Amino acid sequence: MRIALFGNHYQEKYKTELNLFVQYLQEAGELIIEKDFGQYLVSIGIETQKAQSFDIDTFNGAELAVSIGGDGTLLSKAALLARHHTPVVGINTGHLGYLAACSLNDASAMIERIKSGECRHEERTMLQLVSINGKQCDNIIALNEIAILRQDTTSMISMPTTINGTMLTTYMGDGLVISTPTGSTAYNMSAGGPIMMPMTSCLALSPISPHSLTMRPIVVSDDSEIVVTINTRAQWIQVSVDGMAMTLPSGSTVKIAQAPYRLSVIQKLNHNFANTLREKLLWGADQR
Repeated sequence: MRIALFGNHYQEKYKTELNLFVQYLQEAGELIIEKDFGQYLVSIGIETQKAQSFDIDTFNGAELAVSIGGDGTLLSKAALLARHHTPVVGINTGHLGYLAACSLNDASAMIERIKSGECRHEERTMLQLVSINGKQCDNIIALNEIAILRQDTTSMISMPTTINGTMLTTYMGDGLVISTPTGSTAYNMSAGGPIMMPMTSCLALSPISPHSLTMRPIVVSDDSEIVVTINTRAQWIQVSVDGMAMTLPSGSTVKIAQAPYRLSVIQKLNHNFANTLREKLLWGADQR
C-alpha cells in the first residue's frame, strides 16, 4: 500500500507516539511524506530514512493519505486529495478533531483496520468557487464552506442571491455562509445554521448577523448553482474558502456549485454521527 503522510508542525509533545507511528508506517507499506512535514519530523528527531518525500505540486495520488493534526490540517489538503481520488484518515493531535478517526495512540491499529477493509469510506460533498465576475476559477475548492464577509468595515453587505437562476432573496447583514454537510458543524453552526448529517445531499445558506428577524438559514439541494452579487458602501469584501481569504471589490458576483469530485474520509466501522455530536460538541448535554 502506498501511503502519503502529512501533518502540522505542532507535534513535539507527541514525539514518542509519533515516532512509533512513523516507524510503523515505514514498515506497513510504501511511505511517502510531504516534504515540509518530513523536514519537520527530522528536526524533532524522528527518522524517515525508509520513506520518500513528495512535493504538493507534484503529488499524483496514493492508496491512502494520513493526516496528523487537527481538522485544519486535513482541510488544507482536502481539495488535493479529492482531485487525486485519495482517501484520507485523520489522526487527531489537535483540539476538537471532528474529522479524525482516532487518536495517535490508536493510529497503527486504525491502519491495520483499513488494510483489512474494516472501515467506512464516507464520500463528502465539496464546494467549488466556479467563477468571479464571469471569469472561471481554477480549483478553488472547499470541504467546509465558502463564506462572504465584510472587509475591515462596519458597512452592511447587500447580497442578492439566486438558486439555479431563480431569485431567492437579498441577504442583508455581515455576510453569508454557504456550507456543505461536513462544514455544517463549523462556521455554519456558529452563524446559527442547521447541523446536517455528513452524507446528506444538501447545502446550507446561513446569513451572518442578518438585519432582519425573518432572514433565516435555508437548506437546498447539493446540485444547486448559487450566484451571489455582493454590494456594500465599502470598497472591498472578502470571500473565504475554508478559511483561505481573498479580497474582491464591492459589486463582485460569485458563482458557487458542488465540486466535480468528493473527498473520501475514512472512519471506523462503528463510527456514529450522533455520538460524535454528543462527545465532541456536547450536543444536547444538560449542564444544569
